[in-house]
Amino acid sequence: MSQPHVIRTPDQRLRIFVSSTLQELAAERRAARTAIERLHLAPVMFELGARPHPPRELYRAYLQQSDVFLGLYWERYGWLAPDEEVSGLEDEYNLCPDDVPRLLYVKASDHRDERLTGLLNRIRDDDRAAYKYFETAAELAKLVEADLAVLLAERFDQSRPAPPHEHAPAGPAPGRSGPDPAVADPVRLPVPLTGLVGREADIAELQGMLASGTRFVTLVGPGGIGKSRLAIAAARAAAPDFEDGSVFVDLSAVHDPERVPSRIAQALGVRDTGDAPIMENLATALRERDILLVLDNFEQVLDAAPFLTALLAAAPELAILVTSRVLLRIGGEQSYDVGPLADEQAVDLFVERAHAVKPDFEITQDNEAAVRRVCAALDGAPLAIELAAARVRVLSPAELLERLDRRLSVLVGGARDLPARQQTIRRTIEWSTQLLDDAQRRLLARLGVFEGGFTLEAAEFVGARAPGESADPADGDVLENLAALVDSSLVGQHDSDDRPRFSMQAIVREYAREQLALSGEQPAVRDAHARYFLALGDDAEDDLRGPGQRRWMQRLGDERDNLRAAERFLLDGHDWDRAARLAFSLYLYWWVTGLLGEVRTWMEEALASGDELDPHTRAIALYFSRTIMFWKDPDGSVAADLTESIELFRRTGDANGEGIASISLALALLAGDAPDTARARQVMEAALALYRSTGSVWGESMALVLLGRVALREGDPGEAQRHFADSLSLTNRSGDRVGQRIASYHLGWTELMLGDVAAARADFALSVTISAAVGHPEGIAYGLEGMVAVAALSHDEQRAGELAGAAQALRERSGLHNGPTFTFHQRYLDELLSGPHAAQVTAAIAVGRELTVEQAVADALAEGRSEPDSTS
Repeated sequence: MSQPHVIRTPDQRLRIFVSSTLQELAAERRAARTAIERLHLAPVMFELGARPHPPRELYRAYLQQSDVFLGLYWERYGWLAPDEEVSGLEDEYNLCPDDVPRLLYVKASDHRDERLTGLLNRIRDDDRAAYKYFETAAELAKLVEADLAVLLAERFDQSRPAPPHEHAPAGPAPGRSGPDPAVADPVRLPVPLTGLVGREADIAELQGMLASGTRFVTLVGPGGIGKSRLAIAAARAAAPDFEDGSVFVDLSAVHDPERVPSRIAQALGVRDTGDAPIMENLATALRERDILLVLDNFEQVLDAAPFLTALLAAAPELAILVTSRVLLRIGGEQSYDVGPLADEQAVDLFVERAHAVKPDFEITQDNEAAVRRVCAALDGAPLAIELAAARVRVLSPAELLERLDRRLSVLVGGARDLPARQQTIRRTIEWSTQLLDDAQRRLLARLGVFEGGFTLEAAEFVGARAPGESADPADGDVLENLAALVDSSLVGQHDSDDRPRFSMQAIVREYAREQLALSGEQPAVRDAHARYFLALGDDAEDDLRGPGQRRWMQRLGDERDNLRAAERFLLDGHDWDRAARLAFSLYLYWWVTGLLGEVRTWMEEALASGDELDPHTRAIALYFSRTIMFWKDPDGSVAADLTESIELFRRTGDANGEGIASISLALALLAGDAPDTARARQVMEAALALYRSTGSVWGESMALVLLGRVALREGDPGEAQRHFADSLSLTNRSGDRVGQRIASYHLGWTELMLGDVAAARADFALSVTISAAVGHPEGIAYGLEGMVAVAALSHDEQRAGELAGAAQALRERSGLHNGPTFTFHQRYLDELLSGPHAAQVTAAIAVGRELTVEQAVADALAEGRSEPDSTS
């Protein structure tokens, strides 16, 4: 029997099948190919091999031999061959084997083929596919490289054997108070659910201003005029002119001007840890970056405007695009007035939004005049037009015009001193609410309590509660009422992770809050909001230490602004006990996401209040206010306060709190030039016994890491290795990825000290890989620094310098401090810098500082080019 006909792919390494239309995405295909080859994988692309076969036969064979499916999509659906129902592009996706991972990347566009839109909607709902947006070929390359590294890490982790140390994905090395705080990736420009209509000239003008060197532009106009959408579109058009792209900073949930630097830091992935001024961290992070910041909704934090001037002075390549209802009136500001849509553009917008609720709606001779008069009555304001268009499901344009004429003439819709167009928008909102029933209006007001969006579950909890505790039958069904608000365009809906989320435009939320205040329900609704997020924190607390860690981190990230709002409500009411409870239940989340600085300010507020605090509340407040300062304790006051915190936790029966505070005390005792290792050992042995008695696997694994650090300080790497290996074994079994990376990283250093360089390289590589997989820049930095030592021992001066430079730059850009406290690579680097190849190493450091994180990770994971020396 003859062998079946096989078409071989160009390379028999791990193969990445790239699916896209060829002509419109040529640059993106090149970028994807470069990213794939950087990781030493094989791109499977038509242009890389001979084609003596029919196209369909070719890509079917290629797909069967590929290990990963990578789809690139933009505007075209692709050619439809005769007698075929789908294009080759869709056929490739359909034919992808079920067990092949799918990575999908969609280039933002307002002009997509209808059939491609249908395909993308299907892909988005397919739980087998990862789905991301991108704007430029350079950004795509970064995404592809990072995502493939994640995929390889997970596959590598699943396949590697457990003995002898049960190596697994490792978590962050202990930082100021334990595991490294993670830092989110920069917040790239959001992709609106609907296209932008009628702003082409504005986009071109703004892009021209930025291209000509203008560094500070304020888009000015009333709420609802379309400033945010225009800013996003202009930034997307200008992004290719900025080497580091564009980052979006949503200030709609920020009401305190002093919080603006922290919000910008959060969007950039710079930590606010409280041990250094956030402005200092931001200036360092932006100093060498060619980047465009989009700051949205600045009108409510105008007092923060001078901070922007200081930031521009500190970062010469930075440009800022601001949206605001009023000018900021600071030096260097160039204003751009955002006006109404022209008549034809307004009609186009009306028709597009009407299609969303009534797909068969079209402009006809009978309704054209009414549509034009509706748009004119609404002053060409996009939000007002959208609200009106949402009503064509039940009202004809003529009926809509009649009702608008009657209602807009009598509604006041807010302060009389508002600009005319602002009054029009607010009156349109009020007109829209007049078409709702009482229960729907009541729900809209209550939903105004949320910051940054909300889930259906949260809406039901807050929306179904009348003042007091019991539900009011008059409130009706929350789900049904929420659907009515979505249909009316007063509430927007989008998907996040596996659950739908809802949000309101800023001006609609303002209106809702005004109505909530007038109703007298505001205190009760805010309390219900706080109770919901207190319960969420309680639910998350245990899962944050185990297999549910990643899911909860994402969910809590979605709710970050609501958590802040709940905490602020409790603090303002001097409800110190519940404020401390919310902070402490989520301490691992604040810790991992680098927000301990913010939590510290909350708890210092409680300590400074003068009120007598409950002992457990005081224990929590002392912990958060002192733990991030453990490495700066010249007079021992930090250790003294942490000791008091431990005692208070013990007295109130909180074993978990006692153990956590003990970890921070041990870190404080180990810091500095004269560590008290004897006391640190005593503290951690007591904590280890406590955690074992309560069955806390997470606590036991952390205590073992700290005991290992004590052993290192005492000069016994053998004992340290045993502790780290035991910790890793525990975290492997519990599924704690944060703990896994902590133990693995430390194990790498002990193996290096004991002369097993190969084992150390494997652990550092694993730490880098998993840090990249879970998005922990500090963990990447630590792992890169470990690889510096490995490269130095391998006489690979170029690689050692590049990795050292990359780690330096990553620390600066992410606001990461106290690296020397937890890494040991500097002496290896110093030896190279004092040796015969110092000039080469210095030049390599400069090269490394220019590497992207993805490039640095790929470099670290590549095999060394020389055999390492023994360290023994």
